Amino acid sequence: MKDTPSLCPIDPTGWSFAARPPRNAREKIMSAASFLFCNHGFAATGIDTILAHAGTAKATLYHHFKSKEDLISAVLEAEGATWREWFFGHMAEKEGPARDRTLAVFDVLQDWFADPGFYGCPFINAVAEMDSGNDAVRRAADAHKDHLLTWLKAQAIEMKVPDVKECARSLAVLIDGAIVAAQHARDPSFAGTARHMAGLYLDSLQAPSFRQPPQPPAPPS
Repeated sequence: MKDTPSLCPIDPTGWSFAARPPRNAREKIMSAASFLFCNHGFAATGIDTILAHAGTAKATLYHHFKSKEDLISAVLEAEGATWREWFFGHMAEKEGPARDRTLAVFDVLQDWFADPGFYGCPFINAVAEMDSGNDAVRRAADAHKDHLLTWLKAQAIEMKVPDVKECARSLAVLIDGAIVAAQHARDPSFAGTARHMAGLYLDSLQAPSFRQPPQPPAPPS
């Protein structure tokens, strides 16, 4: 079976595994599967479609992957690692205090949303699409999210917010919301909206009522 053209422009330093040049037969299958899963759906994409786009024999696919579920897990792991390399690489270039670096997350997201190949977050898409009892997909999504939460908690600690865990969770909600909204509306400016909301939230954490615990009432005279 002869090779098919690349499914998306090759970008060795980009955010998508599907855009990285495959180094071997296994990655060639994963690259085709990643593009198809992320753009057309995990359930809707069949093995035969993946084989046709990868230009690979069925025996080769099953040599590397026991099942479609095994292939999905491999794709999610690869997409997550590639995106985190891209995202945290850009975040490492951001300077200034923790508040500024935290808000810069949304500037990096806006660049991602504006990419013509943007298809949303594969983990959000997979969890929404797959059976709620699919523990493998949920574990992969949780592991991916933990990397971001750990980074957000580090910024929250530096900002000396009252509740580090809650701050990180609240910012993660804004990030996920912006991703879904930008994907649905095809509008990168949702990153700016989320940035504004994040700024208001962080400002509220620095208000006196948050910084100082309430004083107990004075005893009756």
